[in-house]
Amino acid sequence: MAAALRTRELRVHGIRSPMIEAGSPEAPEAAVFVHGNPGSSRDWERLVAAAGEHGRALALDMPGFGRADKPPDFDYTVGGYAAFLAGALRELGVERAHIVGHDFGGPFALAWAAANPDSFASAVLINTGVLRGYRWHALARVWRTRLAGELFQATATRAGFRLLLRRGNPRGLPREFIDRMYDDYDRATRRAVLRLYRSTPPGFGEALAPRLRALDRPALVVWGAADPYIPVEQAERQRESFPGAEVVVLERSGHWPFVDDPEAVQRAVVPFLRERLGTEPQAGHPKAANPPRH
Repeated sequence: MAAALRTRELRVHGIRSPMIEAGSPEAPEAAVFVHGNPGSSRDWERLVAAAGEHGRALALDMPGFGRADKPPDFDYTVGGYAAFLAGALRELGVERAHIVGHDFGGPFALAWAAANPDSFASAVLINTGVLRGYRWHALARVWRTRLAGELFQATATRAGFRLLLRRGNPRGLPREFIDRMYDDYDRATRRAVLRLYRSTPPGFGEALAPRLRALDRPALVVWGAADPYIPVEQAERQRESFPGAEVVVLERSGHWPFVDDPEAVQRAVVPFLRERLGTEPQAGHPKAANPPRH
């Protein structure tokens, strides 16, 4: 079963952001799905529909990505995206959020969570998280290098994009998924990627770890073991920020496990959200411990 998806546009600080939503549109609690680079809200259609059977679920295009506005004066930093997310949730009336992040969507959402602990209920981290001791992957190092990054972005082609995404994805990715990402990867998005990576130092998440660990929110970590960008060793390290985290490693998946093995990811993520959506927080602390899983 899956809930019907609705689409609409949101404006936050004057920036237009397309979004998808399922479940009650007025509920003050929601599962909030945050995409990374170079994603969009459409990455999450299947999971938003599945989670919408149990409560409100939503995803939006972040500025600079997908079909959102891509203004040159936006703050393309982790902090800028966290502030945008905070504004979006206020606009949507979401007072309690279960964040689901992938890739850079993890840092965006976790920076928001650390700054808004009373609204942060739980986390699902898919090939993302607080990356302690992390070193940038080869492609990120190119993007972070002046001139080399511009040259790479200027010469990227659809065929090259497809070849690049074959690496580290042993199960393969659907052609339509890759083509949709490339269609959204216009000149403005390429500039946004360079600005985001150049504003983000390798140890950008270190300061978040103690703040999140003190909150001890429930967390589920799902990781494709063949990820060439963020090594699978980082999956277990998420317990340094979320002591009670459950970790699920999918051995044959890559960086986009919700695309290359959607059934496995749904089996992990939807029960986690179902157990929490609509539950009452405990004495001002949103579900302090993970309940037993069967």
